[in-house]
Amino acid sequence: MINYAHVFQGTSFSSKSFSEITILKDYLYCINQDGIIEQLVSPEDEQYEFLLKEYEGKENFHYLAEGEYLLPGFIDLHVHAPQWAQTGTALDLPLEDWLSTYTFPVESKFSDINFAQNVYEDLVKTLLANGTTTVLYFATVHKEASLLLAKLCAKLGQRGLVGKVVMDNVDQCPDYYRDANTETAIKETEEFIVEVQQLNEQTKQGIYPVVTPRFIPSCTDEALQGLGELAAKYNTHIQSHCSESDWQHGYAIDRFGRHDAFALNEFGLLQEKSIMAHCNFIAEEDAQLFAATGTAVAHCPISNVFFSNGVLPAKHIRGLGVDVGLGTDVSGGFSPSLFDNIRQAVISSRMLEEGVDTTVSADKRGVCSSRLTTNEAFYFATAGGGESLSLPIGRIEENYAWDVQVINTTLPSAKLPIFNDPLEDVFQKILYLARPENISEVWVQGEKVHQR
Repeated sequence: MINYAHVFQGTSFSSKSFSEITILKDYLYCINQDGIIEQLVSPEDEQYEFLLKEYEGKENFHYLAEGEYLLPGFIDLHVHAPQWAQTGTALDLPLEDWLSTYTFPVESKFSDINFAQNVYEDLVKTLLANGTTTVLYFATVHKEASLLLAKLCAKLGQRGLVGKVVMDNVDQCPDYYRDANTETAIKETEEFIVEVQQLNEQTKQGIYPVVTPRFIPSCTDEALQGLGELAAKYNTHIQSHCSESDWQHGYAIDRFGRHDAFALNEFGLLQEKSIMAHCNFIAEEDAQLFAATGTAVAHCPISNVFFSNGVLPAKHIRGLGVDVGLGTDVSGGFSPSLFDNIRQAVISSRMLEEGVDTTVSADKRGVCSSRLTTNEAFYFATAGGGESLSLPIGRIEENYAWDVQVINTTLPSAKLPIFNDPLEDVFQKILYLARPENISEVWVQGEKVHQR
């Protein structure tokens, strides 16, 4: 008899493939001491009644009441942690003005470790309360504050991938907010990597360092080269922005005579554990390079509306073999919820397919075969995020981490309109109508990290 750490009983929804979901009705979910799903047992399985008899009524048995359902924990592939302090402001400005007028001044405040503590702790707790169990974070240029974010993720139970941001280009970064010089940027990044890898050895759910050139405009060639070498030396994840807006896309062409993707690749920054945010302007050959190198895309549908000057053809680039996940892009995206970004991903894809300029004829107005289904957008927020990070997360399947959110659809203050609906429809209603208060529990790696 296996001694499971936890056994759950209830109904779950998870991605079977990009376009299909799996519904496990009234299953038993057997979680081992390492927080991994060791066994999924259907009511028809001969072990079902035996396991129920062994665990029912014990403290580590968890029965989902009627109207409660399990979803995988969401995976957010793009969060600017310091920008939580400015979320919901200045979204009417162009990207370059927004950065210089609001964002860089806010991020510069993270030299104050007490300010960083208040903002980062509030952000991690907020994201957990929104069902987000894994986050790929940009921090700031400040090494100590960036380490603090990693430590808070470890303490609060969230799986965090954290990057100390590198910004050493004096032509593009303000005097008050940048690395002192290229040598310091590389040295402190290496120190950060070593310390976070040591932290990870003591952390159940995983805390990982991420090599993080902010984007091409912020970094010198020497910094980009040095960061590529560090990523190879320590086998870290890599994150940056790529072809985000007309301005950034054009800057890379002016500086290198080619698109961001090819410039980043020459510095060793595109590889199996690389995640590039936005990518609205990537061309067919850029996407093919991503597929060849294993580079993934963080699709940020809400923030793209404000700052990216276009809609990412997410379905098309996935069809070319590129892994795609979702990002909130706090604070370019105003919402910390991936539920909201799932919804916007569907909406934006419909607008891309059907077009928005009614003075153009319908047959020429949009980009055909662009629309995402609800199932596909959900895949991006869960299984697609796990694949992008090359981690066994984002699915309710055997040998995956027990990262889940318990959704209560019967909460009096946020009751969902479910009236004997088939489970396929219940799933869609959850994705379109659930609010944070519907998330009653969140678990990461077999540990409860949030309860409402």
